[in-house]
Amino acid sequence: MKKKTLKNIVKFINIAVILVLGAAGYFFYGMQEVPKSHYETQSMKPDMKEGYYVEQWCKPDFGRREYVLSDKTRVDCLSSDYAIEFDFAKKWAESVGQSLYYAKMTGKTPAVALILTSPSDTKYVKRIERIDKGIKIFLIKAY
Repeated sequence: MKKKTLKNIVKFINIAVILVLGAAGYFFYGMQEVPKSHYETQSMKPDMKEGYYVEQWCKPDFGRREYVLSDKTRVDCLSSDYAIEFDFAKKWAESVGQSLYYAKMTGKTPAVALILTSPSDTKYVKRIERIDKGIKIFLIKAY
């Protein structure tokens, strides 16, 4: 009976290891590429300051640049649907916090416009995607 119990324990451990490795592989594979269909991407001139991208992207027919809220904070671009915060991809967390705050203050949907300066910046997009707070993501490819 002891041998049978030991075999069952070994079998259980083997199945658990296979499941964990399979889940880890699925998670790793899912992090490799940003699904293009979920984002709006625009290519722009590289090596510019953030303000350049806001100015070029947030045209008057789309939204209002530097919209000032009652507490004197500024929404980079306020459109009829979105409160959009622009930032370089490495500052993804800051852009998420600001967009959520601006959305709350304006009644708009939170959005970020991430400025990607290299193909590896897509890892920051995945981080926002994992938060899953209904944040619209606009990508600016600047490389």
